[in-house]
Amino acid sequence: MTKMCPVVHFEMPYEQRDRIAKFYETAFGWQLQMLGAEMGNYVIASTSEMDGCVPKNPGMINGGFYQKNPEWPAQFPSVVIAVDDIADAMQQVSKAGGKVLGEPMPIPGVGQYVSFFDTEGNRVSMLQPLPRAA
Repeated sequence: MTKMCPVVHFEMPYEQRDRIAKFYETAFGWQLQMLGAEMGNYVIASTSEMDGCVPKNPGMINGGFYQKNPEWPAQFPSVVIAVDDIADAMQQVSKAGGKVLGEPMPIPGVGQYVSFFDTEGNRVSMLQPLPRAA
């Protein structure tokens, strides 16, 4: 039996960073952290109280917002699935009929990340997290 890989993160694109941050802070009380240009002006969204770098309540996930880029395909809300081995997961996606979008990119302090289209044209992403210190 294949190991189940959990959804661990969500992502949504933005056009105006301050506007999206204000919306989710005001509407839902999320805590947002604005990263700098070296991290692509990414906005980290905490939707739950945290215990270190993981949500305190099991089953809850956090997410983030990325700046829209005219060069990127399928910039829609999506989910991120944690995998143990990103190279193997990329092969499994392809064998199952999906299309991997490029090569994994390193996210400093987080892990390796790559997006793909599933068989229905949905953009989804995978993350091979860095090992956590015990």
